[in-house]
Amino acid sequence: MARNPIQFQKGMSLKELNQKYGTEDQCEAALAAWRWPGGFVCPHCGGKEHAIVGVRRLYSCHGCRRQTSLKAGTIFSRTLLPLMAWFQAMWLITQSKNSISTLELSRQLGVKWDSAHLMRHKLMSVMAEREAARKLDGRVEMDDAILGGEKSEPDGGKRGRGGTNKVPFVAAVATDDNGHPQRVLLHVVEAHDGRSVEAMAKAYLAPTARVVSDGLGCFRAVTKAGCSHTAIVASREPQQPEKIPAFRWVNTVLGNLKTAIVGTLKSVAKRYAFRYLAEFQYRFNRRADLASMLDRLACVAVRAAPRPYKSLKIAYAEG
Repeated sequence: MARNPIQFQKGMSLKELNQKYGTEDQCEAALAAWRWPGGFVCPHCGGKEHAIVGVRRLYSCHGCRRQTSLKAGTIFSRTLLPLMAWFQAMWLITQSKNSISTLELSRQLGVKWDSAHLMRHKLMSVMAEREAARKLDGRVEMDDAILGGEKSEPDGGKRGRGGTNKVPFVAAVATDDNGHPQRVLLHVVEAHDGRSVEAMAKAYLAPTARVVSDGLGCFRAVTKAGCSHTAIVASREPQQPEKIPAFRWVNTVLGNLKTAIVGTLKSVAKRYAFRYLAEFQYRFNRRADLASMLDRLACVAVRAAPRPYKSLKIAYAEG
């Protein structure tokens, strides 16, 4: 039986990581090339003439005489961790199919849990921001799903989909004409109702998308975004719902997501669920080129605005 070329691709090995980004100078050179492809540009006046001064290796602009650092104005701003640790974190997050827990991340990097937690959320916020700009098109399989959340109430929490810590979301997978998955969308909604699905469709689906879903009535709302819609009622099909060919890839994605959360993360806090879904989505949508995923994430990270602790609203401990 032939091996899946995506599943068995080479990726970036630990040896290659150390060869490319094994020193602080290598990491700084890579970030500088991504941030200023044509050479240094002063963020204050736009000047290019500069000198690198001091122990901190600051860029001193000859035009306005102001100084700036390589990390200033990026998500690495004010970090006390070396860039090598950031590159190692990005490698661990992007090269693992089922993600990595924050506790394991802290152990692998040799940093405190709190530092790994903040680093993780900064990187996930960049992933979420990057994914928000993409839209699905073509044939799109769609299904409703729930993340269980944590049971913090004394009685174990309300059962069913309406539970306090339940996180409703919609999973959608765009496929090509041959039925191969192209892109995935994992979008948290307030509820599985027409209003939420319509808003999601207008934001993340192209008007030419052809949506295929089960018989849940809320999915008809995609037509208000210009998309076509075909409903396949599972109870009328001879196969079990999870084995219906029309929903093959959306069920596969949800199965892999469940494995990653239950097996690796154990649980996800409700307020951060959208970021963990974005991380999974980011990896899936770039799975065909695993070796370059770290570089692509680092490139957008150095161009992203700073993410102060308060702006991320991190106040919850999860695995």
